[in-house]
Amino acid sequence: MRIDKFLKVSRILKRRTLAEEACDKGKVFVNGKAVKPGHRIKEGDEVEINFAGGSLKFRIKLVKETVKKDEASSMYEII
Repeated sequence: MRIDKFLKVSRILKRRTLAEEACDKGKVFVNGKAVKPGHRIKEGDEVEINFAGGSLKFRIKLVKETVKKDEASSMYEII
């Protein structure tokens, strides 16, 4: 799955366009490397997103195309 889609499906970011913009601006890192929106992720990858007020670092636990709102937080664990 693409990183931009994962960020939207897991509800870390509200819209896929926001996820694409964050990747294009170099604010999203997978396993320590800045990535583009089309970067393929897999279970076990560590992702870090830099926001204006800080950063969020998490590990991917589950990759699914669709998930219900209350199950979205089970797709990752915050480090």
